[in-house]
Amino acid sequence: MDFTDRPRRLRTDGVRPLVSETELQASDLIAPVFVDATTDERVEIESMPGHERVPVDESVDRVREVMETGVEAVMVFGIPESKDETGSRAWADDGVVQRAVRRIVDATNAYVITDVCLCEYTDHGHCGVLEESAEEDPRLTVKNDETLELLSKTAVSHAEAGADMVAPSSMTDGMVGAIREGLDEAGYENLPVMSYAAKYESAFYGPFRDAADGAPAFGDRRHYQMDPANAREAMREVQLDVEQGADVLMVKPALPYLDIVAEIRREFDHPVAAYNVSGEYAMLHAAAEKGWLSLDEVAHESLLSIKRAGADLILTYFAEDIAAQL
Repeated sequence: MDFTDRPRRLRTDGVRPLVSETELQASDLIAPVFVDATTDERVEIESMPGHERVPVDESVDRVREVMETGVEAVMVFGIPESKDETGSRAWADDGVVQRAVRRIVDATNAYVITDVCLCEYTDHGHCGVLEESAEEDPRLTVKNDETLELLSKTAVSHAEAGADMVAPSSMTDGMVGAIREGLDEAGYENLPVMSYAAKYESAFYGPFRDAADGAPAFGDRRHYQMDPANAREAMREVQLDVEQGADVLMVKPALPYLDIVAEIRREFDHPVAAYNVSGEYAMLHAAAEKGWLSLDEVAHESLLSIKRAGADLILTYFAEDIAAQL
């Protein structure tokens, strides 16, 4: 039998690396860092093995640990000392993220990205100002336009603290435009915005909500996060963010939405990011603990698939482990 085309010829060890189409590097990865204003010591996150909340005083040490693995960028999430109806600690000059970012920027060369949302700061756990009687009527959730000013104030406060990039994640209509306008007016016209442009209402967020203490006190976020059934809507959301000035386009979660990552890569020239979320991390850890999977191998394969789909940047809880392997 004569085979002219034999793909296996290019799968031997010597040539395999030369013809590999996708390469994963430590510089592709962003590591989440949780800074907790309510504690004086590190607190293990049980649902996310290997991750901790760290006090503000240890934020620099935590970032240095990340950088030792070769990862150059971090995303800072904050757990505030107090919460209220509007999430006012989110934009406070002495807020947890603001204090941590000042320290990190002063002491390291890390590229510092900050999460811009209100769910971790509101006492109701939703991503903005609530409609009246929302707790009694699940059809009422967040007041979109009233929330925009607060997101803008939060982004500007992060810029003033020294953030290199801000990342709005609330899926509020017009959030990129409001933040871009606020940053420009404050003199931060060169500060980039990485928008969570297609953020789905996903069951994969559970461990993160434990980590950041941001679970909604009632209801859910289906009225402002995207329906997992919708793909065309994602393109509309992304286009709106591009028109409003987004510099980087984020898809969240990553693995169940690789089709969305790939489509955004085809349709837009902007850098594409994907968030390999807490549930994706936790399920692989759980399977590995059972002895069903090799954690290092499936983690690497997962991130490689995200990169292959078209992501330029990957925000992942595996960042340190995979970077150390690379």
